[in-house]
Amino acid sequence: MPARPPYAEGMSSDLRSRTTTLRSRITATIQAGVTEPPTPRSPRLRRGRLDLVFAADVLTAIICAAITWGTLATGNAQHHGPHNPGLAFLIGLLTSAPLVLRTAYPLTAWSASALTLFFASLVVSSYSALGGVAYLPAALVVYVLCLYAVAVRCKPWVVIVAAVVTVLGAVTVEQQPTVTAVAAAAIPVAVGVIVRVRRGNREELEVAERRHEGERALLEERQRIARELHDVVAHHMSLIAVQAETARYRINEVPDAVSAEFGAISDAARDALSDMRRLLGVLRNDEAAARAPQPQIEQIAELIDTARNAGVPVDYSLDGAVDGIPSAVGVCAYRIVQEALSNATRHAPGANVSVQIHRDRDAVRLMITNGTSRSVALLREDQGPGHGLAGMRERAVLLGGALTAGPVNAGGFSVSAVLPFTDTS
Repeated sequence: MPARPPYAEGMSSDLRSRTTTLRSRITATIQAGVTEPPTPRSPRLRRGRLDLVFAADVLTAIICAAITWGTLATGNAQHHGPHNPGLAFLIGLLTSAPLVLRTAYPLTAWSASALTLFFASLVVSSYSALGGVAYLPAALVVYVLCLYAVAVRCKPWVVIVAAVVTVLGAVTVEQQPTVTAVAAAAIPVAVGVIVRVRRGNREELEVAERRHEGERALLEERQRIARELHDVVAHHMSLIAVQAETARYRINEVPDAVSAEFGAISDAARDALSDMRRLLGVLRNDEAAARAPQPQIEQIAELIDTARNAGVPVDYSLDGAVDGIPSAVGVCAYRIVQEALSNATRHAPGANVSVQIHRDRDAVRLMITNGTSRSVALLREDQGPGHGLAGMRERAVLLGGALTAGPVNAGGFSVSAVLPFTDTS
């Protein structure tokens, strides 16, 4: 076999490169016609893993294929069998198969349906007095459904092109009146546009509701933080007021100027407490106030025991002493661990959870990590990320700290926080 010249290799490589580029452009053009991937079905349109819309499309495609096959087979028999009987089965299959693709790939389904209709028209027109693809109503139903899917899912320019092609095909290929051709294209397109507009309005409303829900949850968390900080600050302000008030009696021979200064400190502390109580009254909005003392970092061990008793496998490690940590930092650390455990239990049931607390000279560092869920069946499709992360981040930022959260490489989720403070020990 003679060797290929070098220039032939170059031409072959250039041809393959151009073919690949052309294929990429065609794929990009087709994908550009689709506005978005298939949206998840609502629970009403699902039965477990079964998509009822897809199942309906498959069933309809089978019925339409059977009807088209029967129609062509009957016509073939009436005209003394001018065609192979297998051709009728092939046309029925080809004209109905695009219906299965219309939910996931509407533009591809419509294009395939248009091509198969054109092929069917060439075959049917060879019969005498059969009248083109109008003789195949089941195939036309498939085409109309695919055109409707294009109107719902594709960009406006694609919908316009599909409608124009439909009208031109009906007028030129099938010799239909212009009014009939326009009506055949306008009805499915109009219905699809109406469904598309209503669906878009509903999705915008759902997005707005989720945004408002997130803002409301964030405001509620801020109110909760304010109430807890009030309890912490009020405790210290009360100590200042009591110590300033009793200083003149506990210390011998206090000058009058110093005694007056202690009295001024006591009055200022009491005024600050009154202002804080009025502000807290506005934040509570007639909500019943909790009278129990706010939990501190020492109570995290009890929180871990409670989670373990509930069946959550938790590994807990504490590095460093917790004495001397300010109350505000202790409350923040407790709430972050509490919310992280709650999220791990809700979104990854059965997963191992690790809680690590490290006390530095000027900061408390938290690391809460959970693995992947071992009970996938307990997860629901409507579960999603809650608003607890925003509340935890608010608490950390309020103390001048930082909080990061996100998935880990090995699977699962991790929450890390740094809560700075001034060492008073």
